[in-house]
Amino acid sequence: MSESALPADPLALFAGWFADVHAFGLPEPNAMVLATASADGVPSARTVLLKGYGPQGFRFFTNLTSRKGRDLAENPRAALVFPWHAMHRQVRVAGPVEELSRDESAAYFRTRPHGSRLGAWASERQSGVIPGREVLERRFAELAERWPEEPPDAPAPLEGSIPLPDFWGGYRLVPESIEFWQGRRDRLHDRIRYRRGTLDEQGEWVMERLSP
Repeated sequence: MSESALPADPLALFAGWFADVHAFGLPEPNAMVLATASADGVPSARTVLLKGYGPQGFRFFTNLTSRKGRDLAENPRAALVFPWHAMHRQVRVAGPVEELSRDESAAYFRTRPHGSRLGAWASERQSGVIPGREVLERRFAELAERWPEEPPDAPAPLEGSIPLPDFWGGYRLVPESIEFWQGRRDRLHDRIRYRRGTLDEQGEWVMERLSP
């Protein structure tokens, strides 16, 4: 990874690496580890799916009352890791997190498979203790009866078929730093970090090489 050959915009490099992951055939190429912390600094991490990225940030969706949702309400900052180990690559992203509008969340929710939309409703108490799996299965069956699956020839899920739960939505992590890690022999790995510049640096992305 030669600095002179890398783009000035880290999102352009991310797009190239993301395309490489898809071409490689890596399972769940959009899987990423999301790390959050509570107001008193207790960390928590889990795997979620990237559902879009661009100049405004990296998007994901979840239950707003879950552990991660509560953490982000108290401490709206997070970190992401894309663990593309089979390619000897990883990408780390960190920055503040903002909640998406209800319109944005509803638009994405309508694209989810019927079962996934029912599952979002069934797991209303995500991260909460439940007596057993039968509670989920019974709730899912009740919801499936209430909102039966659309005909297979339907052009798209109907907006009113399964409404967006008020406890479910999306987030956008706005990157302040993006690090690209490329494995190399003898542990002399390439680590290139882009960080948002200071006011003195006009807020442009600053590229830096880190020691492995």
